[in-house]
Amino acid sequence: MDDDERTSREFVRARERSLLRRGWLLTGDWAAAEDLVQGALLRVWPKWRRACSAGQEEAYVRRTMLNLYLSGSRRRWRAEAPVATLPERDAPDTYDAVDTRLTLAGAMASLPPRQRAVIVLRFVEDLSETQTALALDCAAGTVKSQTSKALAALRRFPDLSSLLEEHHRA
Repeated sequence: MDDDERTSREFVRARERSLLRRGWLLTGDWAAAEDLVQGALLRVWPKWRRACSAGQEEAYVRRTMLNLYLSGSRRRWRAEAPVATLPERDAPDTYDAVDTRLTLAGAMASLPPRQRAVIVLRFVEDLSETQTALALDCAAGTVKSQTSKALAALRRFPDLSSLLEEHHRA
């Protein structure tokens, strides 16, 4: 096993969970997240030595994941269809955490890809507007407007609004 293969294996072992989480946040689907991570790793592999020498392995992979997600979402139709109401719950107290995740995932899935990417980068990965603009290769003003539009859309999502109200009362 050569050094590139060894360092790439170590990188994947150390960062796999974080990369999969980011992939899930972008795609809303674990299988698609795994595909996204795998696709990004395949694309970065030919440049692995350069990424390692710059100490930017994770930045390369994350940027590649974002590019693949944004370009793939433009080409691919999604068979998912949002529904107005969730199915009835058998035991609300037992399934609240799952319902919360499903509500959040549904709300995020309703956003266009760039708005979803802005929300993930700004509020999950806690990047600044400037860092988000660099990651998306756009102006900081674009990040601000996309953030504003995304938050407005999320506020209009009925299940999310009721969830937030319940959270604030608790």
